[in-house]
Amino acid sequence: MTTSAAELALRHITARATGGPLAPGLRVTLNFHPDRGLPDGRPILRALAEDGVYHSQFVTGTSNGGLTAHPGGDRWHWESRIFGGAYDAAAAEQRPVYGALNFRQRPDGAAPRFGSAHFRLTAGTLARTTFCYPDSFLEPADFGTATRMSLLELAEADEQDLLDDYVEAHVHGGVRLDHDVEALVLDPSFRGTAVEADAARLPCPVEWHPGHRLMVAELRRHPGYRGPEYVELGAVIAEDGWLDPRVLGVAVAGGEHDPQDLKRVWHYLARFGTAG
Repeated sequence: MTTSAAELALRHITARATGGPLAPGLRVTLNFHPDRGLPDGRPILRALAEDGVYHSQFVTGTSNGGLTAHPGGDRWHWESRIFGGAYDAAAAEQRPVYGALNFRQRPDGAAPRFGSAHFRLTAGTLARTTFCYPDSFLEPADFGTATRMSLLELAEADEQDLLDDYVEAHVHGGVRLDHDVEALVLDPSFRGTAVEADAARLPCPVEWHPGHRLMVAELRRHPGYRGPEYVELGAVIAEDGWLDPRVLGVAVAGGEHDPQDLKRVWHYLARFGTAG
């Protein structure tokens, strides 16, 4: 019987992992921006409802991090190193989906730097999930699985900014929305919008977290976090002196500002505008 790329990757990481099992109740979350579109023009939630599967960056061509998921790109090389070459010849659809372990039980997901919404995965997906610390782009040497997890001690001992304080997760073997997802958790700024309507079409429950909301006056108190130019951009796109994920999404859709600059504004909102 042929061994799949996912099985090879899981074996490779299991051999390198140390420690005891995860505590019951912890979940992996997949953070993303729910109001963005795919290269084919479809809104992301509508595409998810039609496809029924959460795809990796290698399939979608989109990311809230770096766009390097292509043959020869940084993400390709990181995966080759981390998973012992298991996916080198694999189709894009076979590659793992990236998320983070919500060991701090944050209501807005384990890694809000990558988006205001998240899918909370079922406990059953943990058996085919691998982990690393720190993020894979930093070429980590420490790895874990649900049964061999020493990474939490490393993360808890580290002094990281809130947006960098996560244990990266790799879900192998696909993520089906009707089977592998406990809930989609949205920011309340999307109530009554097309995002909520599209979310209702998904084959999983929809929940709401307390929300991200940031006054421009508070934004201006942190010019050194990402840079004063992003503070000024945030002030320009704010509505009535406030930023939230819906407002930011309107600016992204408008196309008047560099998406990478708006990503830095999101970092401000995610870092300093978390409610609850």
